[in-house]
Amino acid sequence: QYATAAYTDNILEDYTYWALDLVKSKYGGLCKSKPSMDLMEKLGSEVNTYALEMYEKYPAAMETHFGGSQRATVAAAATGIACAMATGNADFGVNGWYLSMLQHKERHGRLGFYGYDLQDQCGSANSLSYRSDEGLPFELRGPNYPNYAMNVGHQGGYAAIASAAHAGRGDA
Repeated sequence: QYATAAYTDNILEDYTYWALDLVKSKYGGLCKSKPSMDLMEKLGSEVNTYALEMYEKYPAAMETHFGGSQRATVAAAATGIACAMATGNADFGVNGWYLSMLQHKERHGRLGFYGYDLQDQCGSANSLSYRSDEGLPFELRGPNYPNYAMNVGHQGGYAAIASAAHAGRGDA
């Protein structure tokens, strides 16, 4: 996870702290919200919009995060972390990740390059399925999970979402 921070120039931290302030001020604090589609649409959309607007406001950040896939990952990680911390539920957090990815693709026409965005488009279909090969609870997923690209950006993002739910509950 330390590689993710260096690789993203601490921009992920900025988006995450902004999202944490939003969770505290607008949604009652850590683990105070019940997971719902309404919460997902409101909180997830607000964090993702903030992240993508910051890239538009600061073009140097957009250039640093080349190709789109890194921008998509950073925005999705911040969104997933916010959703996990608001509810204390890592599975809700990963759905925030997928919502962010789908919104990003709708806004920008693509997520990345060379098909590295496959798992970010097909993952939401598996996120609430408890089949042994595709629907493990988020904390039990690992590097060999189907359809995951375990590159520097994704690995740290997934780990942050899983740990955010536990940090929010105070049991990590």
